[in-house]
Amino acid sequence: MAIDLREWVPGIGVARGYKAAWLPKDLVAGIVLTTLLVPQGMAYAELAGLPAITGLYTSILCLLAYAVFGPSRILVLGPDSSLGPMIATVLVGSLGAAADPARAVAMASGLALLVGIMLVLAGIAKLGFLADLLSHPTQVGYMNGLALTILIGQLPKLFGFSVDGDGLIAETRGFVEGLADGKTVTASLVVGVFGLAVIGALRRWLPRVPGILVAVVLSTLAVPLFGLVDRGVDVVGALPQGFPPFDVPSFDLSDLGVLAAGALGITLVSLTDTISTASVFAGRTGQEVRGNQEMVGIGAANIAASFFQGFPVSTSGSRTAVAEQSGARTQVTGVVGAVAISMLLIFVPGLLRNLPSPTLAAVVIAAALSLADFPAMTSLWRRRRVEFSLAIAAFLGVALLGVLPGIAVAVGLSVLNVFRRVWWPYQAVLGKPDGVSGYHDIRVYPEAARLPGLVLFRFDAPLIFANARVFRDRIRALAQSDPGIKWIVVAAEPITDIDTTAADVLEELDEELNRMGISLVFAEMKSPVHEKIDRYQLTRTIDPAHFFPTVEDAIAAYQRSTGAEWSR
Repeated sequence: MAIDLREWVPGIGVARGYKAAWLPKDLVAGIVLTTLLVPQGMAYAELAGLPAITGLYTSILCLLAYAVFGPSRILVLGPDSSLGPMIATVLVGSLGAAADPARAVAMASGLALLVGIMLVLAGIAKLGFLADLLSHPTQVGYMNGLALTILIGQLPKLFGFSVDGDGLIAETRGFVEGLADGKTVTASLVVGVFGLAVIGALRRWLPRVPGILVAVVLSTLAVPLFGLVDRGVDVVGALPQGFPPFDVPSFDLSDLGVLAAGALGITLVSLTDTISTASVFAGRTGQEVRGNQEMVGIGAANIAASFFQGFPVSTSGSRTAVAEQSGARTQVTGVVGAVAISMLLIFVPGLLRNLPSPTLAAVVIAAALSLADFPAMTSLWRRRRVEFSLAIAAFLGVALLGVLPGIAVAVGLSVLNVFRRVWWPYQAVLGKPDGVSGYHDIRVYPEAARLPGLVLFRFDAPLIFANARVFRDRIRALAQSDPGIKWIVVAAEPITDIDTTAADVLEELDEELNRMGISLVFAEMKSPVHEKIDRYQLTRTIDPAHFFPTVEDAIAAYQRSTGAEWSR
């Protein structure tokens, strides 16, 4: 079977079908995007505990690789605020808080390589469904915890000093002690708060004006104008000149376990973020989301970045929105951005030497505040307290245990929530209310009519090992609730599966009911489930005549055999 290369390398199709009329818009969008990519790339690199220059190296390579392998027309990749703390956690866990920058860069590149390999393999294996491991409530809680972690971690830089601490509590204590000891550099605080105010004000009242660019330009000009370096303000300094250097990722085998665990968490977060972001923008551009190819595209971007001193990347909703608003038509926008950053490094690497570090902290804090979603927490509280509790637990997992353990907590809570719903599903005894068609829960319609000697029961879940005994105990309780019961009819449409454990429980339950003179009857059972009943040979004990296509048929058969009439 012939392989269509364009399915795996979408950039080929874009190049062949590119229209000249798109080029001006892609050029403009690419230049506008660059004004966001440069400061954010540098800021998020420092958030990850890496030299600022690596953020630019990463941006260049991931944009070029995604343009070749990514299926979305305008999705923008790059360093991301949600991944920065995760990368920093891995680096600190392997190298310690005072690691040599060169070793940290090498370790981060190895992490990007592992993330890329995991994403590509997941895409080839069509494992896009893994994004569902983070449910919405746990994702909201995780992101709020991440926002708080980033905020606390960046406050010392905003105030002009640094702290020695790992984790939210230690960093908070260090920050408070720094304030008490008078370590605040007033000029740094003024610059940082000014940058944060500019970004926030323009985002609020003039959203089309690039607030980050304005804050970066003004604060950079202010450094020589007011002699801020002499006042204690740290600046980025001159960047290394030239295109990103080729460097094969390397790390000690003893670090592989830590790197693999971190890569797995980053892969899950990146995958979840990408699928959700791609879905939003695909709907606007009329594209279909190709989740598996998205994983290949992002994996290729991470692998490419890893060979040029880069670190793990993900998609960015804010930068994609900027590209869209600027008229981007294709991934040529990203290519233009990559070329523009390269030209900056080759020809004017000293352009940003006076960029203040507190301004980069302001950029990161602004991103952290955008991650927080307190209205979603409020909505969960109003709509469903159980899922609000899950969000709080995920929040506390990130805030108290750390970013990577927080991911494990969030995934574990999501999976446990699924098991909880399967383990204790909704169950109802049904009756026939006046004025409403069908059969409904007698707790909702307590005046609903019932047939003497018959219990109509619904179990809203597949019948498996986790809930088989719950089903058995409820049926037993119903059988013992009234000595006159002759039939227990299970409205089985919601039962989408029966495993072997449940089959054994059903067999024992039917024999027990038979000794009590009660028939276990099923109605509306799906054909695939009925086929399993036959395969398990349950009809040796359950009368084959006690399977009915509809609830109405089962009730009619009972009425014919007993003459019972509806009563209240």
